[in-house]
Amino acid sequence: MIITTTETVPGKEIVEILGVARGSTVRARNIGRDIFAGLKNIVGGEIQEYTKLQAQAREQALQRLAEDAQKLGADAVVCVRITTSMIMQGASEIMAYGSAVKLR
Repeated sequence: MIITTTETVPGKEIVEILGVARGSTVRARNIGRDIFAGLKNIVGGEIQEYTKLQAQAREQALQRLAEDAQKLGADAVVCVRITTSMIMQGASEIMAYGSAVKLR
């Protein structure tokens, strides 16, 4: 499955648009990470625990996007975007979406 943020796939022709493919996950912080993050907030710098959590969430959202595109019969997903929104205090949704297409 080709997943790209561009509108086209080099060397390929888009012959059909199948619809929007999407994948999302909702992640919550945990008390252990919050304690370390609170300490890091005092001294400054990157909060690596949250960086890792967000990276894992993005990868899972992209994986689910690819699975959704396969269900639609797509060869690729173009114009992929990733958004984040707060669901509740301490929980965020990460969504990946794009146009599922057939290629020639």
